[in-house]
Amino acid sequence: MIKQMTRAGATVLILVAALYPGVAAAHGGADLEVDPCVRWVGESAVHFSSYQPQYELKAQYCTDIPKTGETFLVVDLVDPTLRNVPVGLRIVKGNGSNEAEAQTVADWHPSHHPTGVVSGKTTLDEGLYRVIITAEGRNPSRYQYLLRVQMIDYQKLVSSVVVPLFGVLLCAWLGYKLVRSKWLRNRWAGVRS
Repeated sequence: MIKQMTRAGATVLILVAALYPGVAAAHGGADLEVDPCVRWVGESAVHFSSYQPQYELKAQYCTDIPKTGETFLVVDLVDPTLRNVPVGLRIVKGNGSNEAEAQTVADWHPSHHPTGVVSGKTTLDEGLYRVIITAEGRNPSRYQYLLRVQMIDYQKLVSSVVVPLFGVLLCAWLGYKLVRSKWLRNRWAGVRS
């Protein structure tokens, strides 16, 4: 009986761990193909990171920036050919498609970056922003990121609460079913006799 209860508990624990989204949320060491901070145009890729060391010294953000204020932006030119063409970075407020009317927050004009890193800092207020990275040359490329600054991501909030709650409810239901089962009552009655 104890062996079967242990097995059922372990199964439920594995199910809850597999469904919990926080397990796969880590960013470090991710493959480029699945890294949410990488954008591809054909075979060419860039990696975007942002930092706010005044709040957390080592924290790295991609598209969800937790606080407003001074933000350091870093674009790694993953494709070595991008290091030989002028690459620029522009940040506009809002996520609309009409770029001509968008408010430009920061603009680093295209230039060569032989080290493979485009970086700078700007001040971001609460809201949505688009980071537009352009690579000029024979085959011009354009990469975009949507930034959410100090905004609640309700989808992540719901998934981080609902999945563990579902696991607890499932464990409670299984425990209730096990306690109410005839098999357990018969085994328990046999132990007491």
